[in-house]
Amino acid sequence: MQRTFIGDLRSHIGEKVQIHGFLQTLRDQKKMQFLIVRDQTGLVQVAFWKANDAALAEQISTLGAESVVTITGAVVDNPVVKLGGLEVQLESLQVESTAGSPLPLDPFAETIPSIDYRLDWRYLDMRRPQVAAIFQVQTTAEQAFREYWLQHNFIEVHSPKLMGSPSESGAELFEVQYFETKAYLAQSPQFYKQMAMAAGFERIFEIGPVFRADPSFTSRHMTEFTGIDMEISYIESHEDVMVFLENMLAHVYSRVKEVHGEKIKEMFGVDLVVPTTPFPRIPMTRALEILKEEGYQLPAEKKGDIDPGGERTLYNWVKKTYNHDFFYLTDWPIAVRPFYHMRYADRPEVTKSFDLIANGTEIVTGAQREHRYDILAKQAVEKGLSLETIQFYLDFFRYGCPPHGGFGMGLSRLLMMMLNLPNIREAVFLFRGPNRLNP
Repeated sequence: MQRTFIGDLRSHIGEKVQIHGFLQTLRDQKKMQFLIVRDQTGLVQVAFWKANDAALAEQISTLGAESVVTITGAVVDNPVVKLGGLEVQLESLQVESTAGSPLPLDPFAETIPSIDYRLDWRYLDMRRPQVAAIFQVQTTAEQAFREYWLQHNFIEVHSPKLMGSPSESGAELFEVQYFETKAYLAQSPQFYKQMAMAAGFERIFEIGPVFRADPSFTSRHMTEFTGIDMEISYIESHEDVMVFLENMLAHVYSRVKEVHGEKIKEMFGVDLVVPTTPFPRIPMTRALEILKEEGYQLPAEKKGDIDPGGERTLYNWVKKTYNHDFFYLTDWPIAVRPFYHMRYADRPEVTKSFDLIANGTEIVTGAQREHRYDILAKQAVEKGLSLETIQFYLDFFRYGCPPHGGFGMGLSRLLMMMLNLPNIREAVFLFRGPNRLNP
């Protein structure tokens, strides 16, 4: 018999169906047994009269919560039942897998353990509907990104994650043995995105893994994450990249709200707002003035940079001033930007770059890139880099390359902001951090 999803049972009233799922709850009464069965589409009550089959009733009574079962029975309309006003009257049951008892983590307990404990038992934690909803939202968001890119003539690429030299700088690198030599896990697809520009692809995107040997133990850092990257040719400045990004995010939020808006409100208490465009833009010089006006003192080691507290202070100012959840922090000094960011001709100490701050957290870094070979090599030397180690990258610009720019975004940070999650570990399928490599 063909499987019927629980979410589709309303259209099968009066029919015999087969459903698969987890036994979430068993209510074993004197004459009746009620099984609450769950699949990815919802819950249903399954009713069984013990007098119909004493052996089957005995088998059901031994089932532990979260056992996997196949149920065959008739779908009947029953307005008394809280779960959808229907139930399945059981005719046969097959136990596919029994669950041990007690469960090390009960996905449906009234209180849930700490995030670190839940990550030890992540597959049980992910049985909670709230967790499944996060990845349903993620699926729709990724689809919406691709929709927008394809509507604007982009090409998808998949760049290598094993590299012979660093993709950003010598810091935050994972070094791995590679036959008789050493390789590095890619910190970003940046070099290869620019290679695609030199190849004449003009508009490319990638969704793929990124690795950072960052020993941070914060609520927003990971050592491996999924990056959303794009690069676009024939731009006049980083403003072109920002315009594209904000319009794309408005599209993504609109699609997510359309598909999951009610579920997000119910499960996360968030009434998702589609951002209006354009997003506010704050140059770094003005941002420092605002922080001073707001009485926020940046740490001394953050000269030229903005720390998380500063980001939140600026966000609160933007919220008061513009009633907006997003803003661009633009025109960063060269001291805190990589060598390949283009600099202003009349302000060589400033880069044509930006960060996008969402709800007080940075989720995107972008810029116009330097595409002129001589200037790029000069800027690399100024940053203390050996040209020999990045010569393969510099060669991309020797035989003609359009002016271009792009950005990198963390998918899990976007989800964390979108759903107002307390920790990025909630927004990733399996978290990787300085002290976590399992499961």
